[in-house]
Amino acid sequence: MNKKAPPQPQLPAHGASVLPSVSVDSYNVEVEDDEGFVGDRASKGAFWELVDKWRKPLSEAGDDPLGDKASEDIGKKALVDMLSEGEPEAAALVLSSIEEFSQQLAYVIRRFMRLKEWRGTEAITVGGGFSGSRLGELAVARCGLILRAEGTDITLDVIRHDPDEAGLLGAAHLLPAWMLKGHDGILAVDVGGTNIRAGIVELNLGKSDDLAKARVVKSELWRHGDEDVGRDDAIDRLIEMLADLNSWAGKNKMDLAPVVGIGCPGIIHDDGSIARGGQNLPGNWESSRFNLPRAVVQGLPEITGQETMVVMHNDAVVQGLSQLPFMQKREHWAALTIGTGLGNVRFTNRDNKKPKKNGGN
Repeated sequence: MNKKAPPQPQLPAHGASVLPSVSVDSYNVEVEDDEGFVGDRASKGAFWELVDKWRKPLSEAGDDPLGDKASEDIGKKALVDMLSEGEPEAAALVLSSIEEFSQQLAYVIRRFMRLKEWRGTEAITVGGGFSGSRLGELAVARCGLILRAEGTDITLDVIRHDPDEAGLLGAAHLLPAWMLKGHDGILAVDVGGTNIRAGIVELNLGKSDDLAKARVVKSELWRHGDEDVGRDDAIDRLIEMLADLNSWAGKNKMDLAPVVGIGCPGIIHDDGSIARGGQNLPGNWESSRFNLPRAVVQGLPEITGQETMVVMHNDAVVQGLSQLPFMQKREHWAALTIGTGLGNVRFTNRDNKKPKKNGGN
């Protein structure tokens, strides 16, 4: 009997299930239990709700060790400082919140591991803004201990790059090597529920052909969550950011491939439309009359004198792809992104036997 031929990648396509180095087994999966979507228990907002939960009885007794500020106004850095230098009660409250969040994250991972598409997952990398803080690192480490103690055979770690940069770096992995060869970098965009970030990813293919040495050399951030803006305003601002970066690259003699790689919340269809997941973005990004890749091409028709091409995928997929050079010894692995919501993606490496420069875990 003939063996089934492995899936073959096509030219870069929006939301593709087969990418140059991996197959995307699933992403943006919504798992439910009796209390609703389980991912809601492991979001950034869920952590702050736990801090509030532990503060409430103390506040009612007039003995809140964190004072009068709202939890989110205190911020992650202040909580980290309390862990190392604060009063014992304040540190204990922060530790209690981390512990409960870790338990919830472990529950979420257990539920994902029961999915058919997640069977055989060997490692999970955790990204998103929360993972970039010491609080996130401790929560992920504690979750890993919980899972190992109960016999769950899986490696759990935080994403290696700064989460803000990972959402840009992963965009280079959406493209086949031949499209990148001979170029210094690409433009990349990470669209989030609070921020839109655009940047230049320097490929450094001469140092590592698996993009392990890629880095963000220039980026711009716009916090649309702080402003009352609509979708058209957001697109105008994004185009302005990309034009500035393209100009900067020209002045600094960087030869950019004429491609913009975009990570965006939601289910990404092959025509560039967005479904289910864009509710936190400014305006209606799921409208049948709106197409983000087309809007970018219209606003930035050329890059370094060549016609612009855009390739877009889900933001958790793109952020997870930044970890690809360090997952070469795995066959099945996944990424979770802890942010406004909980992003998720499961990958299968298309050739985990092939030796790579700077290969990792």
